Amino acid sequence: FLFLGAIGKSAQLGLHTWLPDAMEGPTPVSALIHAATMVTAGVFVLIRSSPILEYSSSGLFLVSLIGGLTALFAGTVGLVQYDIKKVIAYSTCSQLGYMFFACGMSNYSVGLFHLFNHGFFKALLFLGAGSVIHALLDEQDMRKMGGLIKLMPLTYIAILVGSLSLTGFPFLTGFYSKEVVLEIAFSKFSINSFFVYWLGVFAAFITSFYSIRLIYLVFFTKPNSYVRAVSSSHESSSFIFYVLGFLGFLSIFIGFIFKDLFIGLGTDFWANSIFNLYINSDILYAEFLDYYYKLIPLVFSIGGLFFSLFIYFIVYDYTFFIVKRRFFRYVYFFLAKKWYFDLLYNNIFVFNLLSAFYLLTFKVIDRGLIEFFGPLSFVRLINKFSALLSSFQTGFLYNYIFIVLLGLMFFIKLIFSLFFPDFNAFFNFGLFACLLSLVIFLSFDSKKQNT
Repeated sequence: FLFLGAIGKSAQLGLHTWLPDAMEGPTPVSALIHAATMVTAGVFVLIRSSPILEYSSSGLFLVSLIGGLTALFAGTVGLVQYDIKKVIAYSTCSQLGYMFFACGMSNYSVGLFHLFNHGFFKALLFLGAGSVIHALLDEQDMRKMGGLIKLMPLTYIAILVGSLSLTGFPFLTGFYSKEVVLEIAFSKFSINSFFVYWLGVFAAFITSFYSIRLIYLVFFTKPNSYVRAVSSSHESSSFIFYVLGFLGFLSIFIGFIFKDLFIGLGTDFWANSIFNLYINSDILYAEFLDYYYKLIPLVFSIGGLFFSLFIYFIVYDYTFFIVKRRFFRYVYFFLAKKWYFDLLYNNIFVFNLLSAFYLLTFKVIDRGLIEFFGPLSFVRLINKFSALLSSFQTGFLYNYIFIVLLGLMFFIKLIFSLFFPDFNAFFNFGLFACLLSLVIFLSFDSKKQNT
């Protein structure tokens, strides 16, 4: 339950990731929730649940598998996004997968170290994107940008540093945690870990690709925006650049500075806050892997950079003739629809639950039980009782005399029951005879008046 709660709290780990569409806001708010708040919650809960997870190998594998699939899934969806903030937001989903990936490999400190590093370059990317959006009069579509490298060189440097750190470029902040996550997966030496490892490696390739794509469409391609937006574009205020410069500095050096403190061998930084079984500790194997195994994720990351450079800077004008083929169109729609997880989720769960609860809670409970035993039923009862009382108001004297005599008899009956119990049965017989006589008399009298 804690594991499921962690997934729900993070709100992004599942294979149906729709949060970047729903949680839109100003870029400072996006920088906060994507760099710290939203990401931290689920990972922190999962790390604090380490005493439970450590005793379940299947649970750990499930966490790592969902993390690897999320890293790959969110990366592929980010490939086809054109909103600059959505590209960065889906990269958050992808990096969140790496964090859970590390936790599923029983290396919670590495997962939290990547969370720590990720906060700096992700905040840098969002604030840099906010600087671009503000300069182009609130334009977020990358297809309507381009040519901004000469107009906004400082923003370009900030986004370039953040993107390279995101891809795990050597000796930047993201390199010191992202590569360790993948090395640990490789050092498990099991089929399950190898499968998740290759998911993470391909996700690293895709991350590099869409990072260069973002830089090209925003800064290098031909300007596609309105003349008014381009002519008014400018660098942000000096105060914003103090923040961007500070985050840029941390995105370069903070990983190197804190590496030994967070994940160094023998560090006592975590004390007793993280629980690890000795049979699950594989950090030593990762430390002493052969260097060519450690180079595999780096080669894929650099390969993604160069492949994206080749596509967008060299043969970009010719790619249209390739992607217009039916197969690539299907692939594009498949990724643009987020693998159709939203469609399946809505059709299987949301619509069925809504219809079921409409029939149950609305029709049966709200309009059924509550109305039957609640205000509507009470109002109907009062109306019927009022109509019954009104029927006695006939305007005929003999009906009123009958009611008075009836009330008098019940009063005498009460007196006899309290003070003369011995005559109670005799009075009951007399009361019944009198009532019967009154009914017969009144019935004959009413017939006589009707004639």
